[in-house]
Amino acid sequence: MKITLLSATLLLAVSALAQTAKPTAPAVKLPPQAPDVAAQKFGPDGKVNPGFVAAHERFVKTAQEGKAQLVFLGDSITAGWGSKKEIWDKAFGAYQPANFGIGGDRTQHVLWRIQNGELDGIKPKVCVLMIGTNNVGSDPAEGIAKGVTAIIETIRAKQPQAKILLLAVFPRGEFASTPAKANTGRDKLKQVNEIIAKLDDGKNIHFLDIGSKFLQSDGSITKAIMPDFLHLSAPGYQIWADAITPKLAELMK
Repeated sequence: MKITLLSATLLLAVSALAQTAKPTAPAVKLPPQAPDVAAQKFGPDGKVNPGFVAAHERFVKTAQEGKAQLVFLGDSITAGWGSKKEIWDKAFGAYQPANFGIGGDRTQHVLWRIQNGELDGIKPKVCVLMIGTNNVGSDPAEGIAKGVTAIIETIRAKQPQAKILLLAVFPRGEFASTPAKANTGRDKLKQVNEIIAKLDDGKNIHFLDIGSKFLQSDGSITKAIMPDFLHLSAPGYQIWADAITPKLAELMK
C-alpha cells in the first residue's frame, strides 16, 4: 500500500509539472538581411535583440551630448576597447573619443544605427570604421563591400566635415590558407579589403590595412594576440592603437 501511495504521489507531481511547464518557443525563421540595406538585429524569437537596442540608445545619448570628436564604429572587436580603458585613454583620450561598437553587428546593423541617431548631434573630426567580419558566413565579398560602402556614404552625408579612417577588416583564423587547408573566412575578407581599399580618395576617406601587424611571419595568428583567433587581447589592442596613432594625429588636426 505504501508503494502504491508513493507511486501515485509521484505521478501527480509529474503531471502537475507537465501542466505548468511553459513550452519552448520555436525559433522564428527570418528572411535574410542584405549587407547594404539598413536593418536592426533580431534574435531567434524574431524580436529585435534587446542588447542591440540598449547599446544603440546609449550611443544616441552620447551623440546628443555633442562632445565626441573621434567616433569608433564597429562590432565586438571595436566594442572590446571598453575593457581596455588604459590603452584607450592613453592612445585616444585627448580626442574626446566615443566607442560605438556592438558585439555581433554586421554591416547592415551599423548602417541602421547611423541612420537612426548615432551620428546626430555631434560633429566629430574623425570616424574610425572597421566592420564586416560577422558577414563572412552569410554574404559574398562583393556584398560585404557594398555594405561597407553604404556606411561610408552615410557617414559622408551626415558628417561631411569628418575624415573617415576606414580600416581593413582584421584577419581571422589561426592559419592562412594552404594547398592542404583553406581559411575561407580570411580569404573572403582579403577580397573585401581589396574592394574597399578603392574607396580611399586621399582627402575625406583614408583606407589603412594594419592586418599584417597581427600576424606571425608564416601568416599565423597567436593566442597571445587573438585568444580565439578573432578577438584581440590587451597586446592586440596595443598593436591596434600603435598602428593607427600616427594617421589619427594627422587626421585630427
